[in-house]
Amino acid sequence: MIEYFLSNMWQIWAVIAVICLILELSSGDFFIICFSIGAVFALISALVGLSIYWQIFIFAVFSLLSVLFVRPVALRWLHKNEPNKPSNADALLGRTGKVTEPITANTSGYVQIDGDMWKAVSSTDIPVGTTVRVIGRESTIVTVETL
Repeated sequence: MIEYFLSNMWQIWAVIAVICLILELSSGDFFIICFSIGAVFALISALVGLSIYWQIFIFAVFSLLSVLFVRPVALRWLHKNEPNKPSNADALLGRTGKVTEPITANTSGYVQIDGDMWKAVSSTDIPVGTTVRVIGRESTIVTVETL
């Protein structure tokens, strides 16, 4: 049984390469694809007839080289037109929303932004239903102003 697998390692490397490509689709950080590249080179070495030890060595070397050289180039090339996107609460800066609970200069209220409720403060009184823009953020409390 082991002899069968060793004589058909190219099929196992092909399956590993495809599985890594599928896993890469779910992550999108161009890390798992490096193992897919290593598996392709190991597949080629299996077709040439190298031993399993050489195949594993080639897989490890080309996977490492891909992480070091291919991944940074792929990230730079595929994300070149995207500005650095803020994440989490920082992405709220500049967004607009509606006041759902009145905001006064002394107390906080609530603002709905894209269906999410955020605690909000303002330097002026803002009644319910007013459209506001987020101008700042302190922890999970946003600072808003009227448009």
